[in-house]
Amino acid sequence: MVATLFIKANLYWCRYRKVSKLGQYPVTEVLVVAVVTAVIAYPNPYTRMNTSQLIFLLFSQCGVSNSDNLCDYNRNFTDVNSAIEIAAAGPGVYKAVWLLVLALVFKLVATIFTFGFKAPCGLFIPSLCLGAIMGRIVGIGMEQLAYNYPHIWLFSGECSTGDDCITPGLYAMVGAAAVLGGVTRMTVSLVVIMFELTGGVRYIVPLMAAAMASKWVGDALGRQGIYDAHIELNGYPFLDSKEEFAHTSLAADVMQPKHNEPLSVLTQDSMTVDDVETLLKETEHNGFPVVVSRESQYLVGFVLRRDLNLAIANAKRTLEGICGQSLVLFVNSAPPQATGPPPLKLKKILDMAPITMTDQTPMETVVDMFRKLGLRQTLVTHNGRLLGVITKKDVLRHVKQMDNEDPNSVLFN
Repeated sequence: MVATLFIKANLYWCRYRKVSKLGQYPVTEVLVVAVVTAVIAYPNPYTRMNTSQLIFLLFSQCGVSNSDNLCDYNRNFTDVNSAIEIAAAGPGVYKAVWLLVLALVFKLVATIFTFGFKAPCGLFIPSLCLGAIMGRIVGIGMEQLAYNYPHIWLFSGECSTGDDCITPGLYAMVGAAAVLGGVTRMTVSLVVIMFELTGGVRYIVPLMAAAMASKWVGDALGRQGIYDAHIELNGYPFLDSKEEFAHTSLAADVMQPKHNEPLSVLTQDSMTVDDVETLLKETEHNGFPVVVSRESQYLVGFVLRRDLNLAIANAKRTLEGICGQSLVLFVNSAPPQATGPPPLKLKKILDMAPITMTDQTPMETVVDMFRKLGLRQTLVTHNGRLLGVITKKDVLRHVKQMDNEDPNSVLFN
């Protein structure tokens, strides 16, 4: 619940920050938050101390050497090696609980704001701290409940001997795992992280239960974790593998260009260096299909823009006679020519087996290929002839349109 509240509040703050254009003044935001943090956090010892130290304190079990108010119990230690019995909480414990409640509210609000304007304050440690504070408070409450009502069926078995049957530090560990799992939606990796932090094998079962419970509750209240929500909020071009594409469109409906529109291509043996450089200046594509000729449009391969720029620049610098009128060849044999400068052979940078699909391929298959293969573009052909190109941008725009959302909400630059 706390993790879902954190995600919702953080998203509301980020949306307001976008609309109000507060993001234009990041230095002012950081200074304001720093001053407010210093004024509010310093009087409270649990917000004044380092967050890692606070987590260590909340995870720790009270013993002889602990002098913090969290361990102000009415105990008389006679033997250091004896088991620690549950005891009545002293005034220091109640004071510490109130301070922890204030620290919880402050750290929750501060983390919402700092993560919202991307201040480098982290998310893992603040989430662990929030969960540890809640867990310690709940642990202290359960401990006092067991002490004052030991004959309740819930405590009558383990707590009847007077030994320390409830450890508030363990509640803090479980709470930390639950909040971090609810915020990030991690499961197995979270249990491994917490196991490495604590080093206790006996804590794996409660940590697993906390991780799964936080995942189920979080998914019931909102399917997205904090990172997924920010990817969607900021419009990053990301295809989520957890979402299904259930529409019946085809690759021909999405490919660019549309019917009767020109397609930016390279020919295998009929373009000059000047033609290629002009095409590079007029377009911003990541790469270009190579075809036999503009009339036949039979696909030969695909060449990346970066490789093409580097190859032409290196050839002009190192090869003699290469000029703007030199033919650019993507084949081994050059066409017969009587006179003219030597050709520029670029077959080495040509991908002879690019990812292709037919124009009748369902978009469900296309989306699945982009997700699993990490494609930036794929070529659409029909009987070996090039029809168009589908880029990741086209897929994302089409998915947005099918979901009745604004396709321009996705940012590509």
